[in-house]
Amino acid sequence: MNTNYPPTLIVLAAGMGSRYGSLKQIDTFTPQGDTIIDFSLYDALQAGFKKIVFIIRKNFEKEFKEIFEQKLKNKAEIEYVFQEIDTVPAKYLNPERTKPWGTGQALLLTKDVMRENFAIINADDFYGRDAFMAMYDFLKETDPNSYNFSMIGYLLKNTVSDHGYVSRGVCDIDCNGNLLNVTERTHIEKNKNELRYKEEETFTTIEGDASVSMNFWGFTPKCFELIDDSFTRFLEDNKGSLKAEYYLPTLVADSIASGKANVKLLKSNDKWFGVTYPEDKRKVQKAISELKMKKLYPENLWE
Repeated sequence: MNTNYPPTLIVLAAGMGSRYGSLKQIDTFTPQGDTIIDFSLYDALQAGFKKIVFIIRKNFEKEFKEIFEQKLKNKAEIEYVFQEIDTVPAKYLNPERTKPWGTGQALLLTKDVMRENFAIINADDFYGRDAFMAMYDFLKETDPNSYNFSMIGYLLKNTVSDHGYVSRGVCDIDCNGNLLNVTERTHIEKNKNELRYKEEETFTTIEGDASVSMNFWGFTPKCFELIDDSFTRFLEDNKGSLKAEYYLPTLVADSIASGKANVKLLKSNDKWFGVTYPEDKRKVQKAISELKMKKLYPENLWE
């Protein structure tokens, strides 16, 4: 395996945005027409990433390419991978299923195009340049033949919405900053002065200072050896489900449990923000406007 390739950035942009009500991937947040992805791409290029792989769906391929290809022209190599309902073995297909198979399965679909260390992010999250620089530096120094992975960690209290529940990967970390386990909590919400998560209709309080994953992971190509078995087990365990999804934290938890992988927590000094509900948009617009006023980003990102 060639170790000379610079790290690649994968962008998870195949989500359906059901709670947001529209495609968050291509919604704009500034008078200049910037999407949240624009800021991630800008920060990634500043950090040193030179190749971008977008995971999208066929039904908005044309519109997506029209928005981003011109911006990245002569700045980065671009590839596309498509996540659809039928991108699983035929025996697991159910004509009644309408949901994608999750972020972990989306990553698996990039197996044939990834030969180098890579980071993977959500399209609808604003991570901050410090996170991209920390991740790039880690990946650049990591042996691609190793199982040394990484994750950018954020405080849970800084990642929840005022307008409804969110899904977060809650992390257990050892004294050396290594991830021991990550549990996907698909329903975390504010409740008066506390945070709580719901599991099987039961609510449990959770600390706001808990470290959580916002799906900013760093992997070597060796992860695909682990994900094949992990996703197959998931499919077998969820044959009858129309909604079960295979999440990236599931891959990470299985990799750690196998004893093969080590996952380092990389802390970002930047504040995360993103959109889950339509009401979140105004808060994101205000935050981006303030960053531009502070000259942390140029008025026109791509000029």
